[in-house]
Amino acid sequence: MIWLVFALLVALFRSLKDVLSKFGLRNINEYILAWTGAALALPFLYILLYFVGIPEIKSGFWLILLIGGLLNTVTTLLYIKALKHSDLSVTVPMLTFTPLFILITSPLILGEFPTIYGLIGILLIVIGAYTLNIKQKKEGYLAPFKALLKEKGPRYMLIVAFIWSITSNLDKLGLQHSSPIFWVVAMYSFVAMAFLPIVLYKARSKFKQIAKHWKFLGGIGAITAASVSFQMMAINLTLVAYVIAIKRTSTIMSSLFGFWLFKEKGIKERLAGVIIMVLGVILIVLA
Repeated sequence: MIWLVFALLVALFRSLKDVLSKFGLRNINEYILAWTGAALALPFLYILLYFVGIPEIKSGFWLILLIGGLLNTVTTLLYIKALKHSDLSVTVPMLTFTPLFILITSPLILGEFPTIYGLIGILLIVIGAYTLNIKQKKEGYLAPFKALLKEKGPRYMLIVAFIWSITSNLDKLGLQHSSPIFWVVAMYSFVAMAFLPIVLYKARSKFKQIAKHWKFLGGIGAITAASVSFQMMAINLTLVAYVIAIKRTSTIMSSLFGFWLFKEKGIKERLAGVIIMVLGVILIVLA
């Protein structure tokens, strides 16, 4: 059951990254923040690779890396655009549907499909995460879907959720053709290089922010490195759908951090979502 520990650590580090990013956006350009999240994770990942060593690279690895790298670069750009065009309350809920999309893409790409308990658990986590990610009193449960018709942000984020359901499966193929750590190093090196021209075009004048906030950005890089490393190790041990579903429990942690650090309200109203997600995790464990 070590994969579950790894997946829960992914959720924790993902939540910490989201909290730090929310702080960072107050003083740091969004393109700089997105690019350094990948670029400054690389020093930590290369150190880790030094200790685990370079594996045998199997045939087909570089094609998987090319496709996965391009898709991840696209999602990085779309994610920024989504946050820029719309509020978090109507964009972030779209990401909760990634595990549902994976139920379609994993059988097609990897031939993986969860058991009935696992399937119900995934559905419960999606429902719980969606419930946690919306402002229930003001916008209502259908607000993100209504926003799909009139705002770019939710549409961009829904595309991100779907593409992530593909790249998560490509991650498993990539690590099967190399190793979990080598795949992460290769992928993040690709994304950092591919996204650099976009950052230079959009935020060339903001590069001085990197030197000014290097400790803060380096911390995000370290957390990112830990998150993706544990994610690849978890994916290597179980179904992709299970890992990504457990990863979505970061919503619970983010809600607690939001209540504690940002004095956000509605923590009691979100309790139902927490309970639903915990039940989902239990069913996945039983599966």
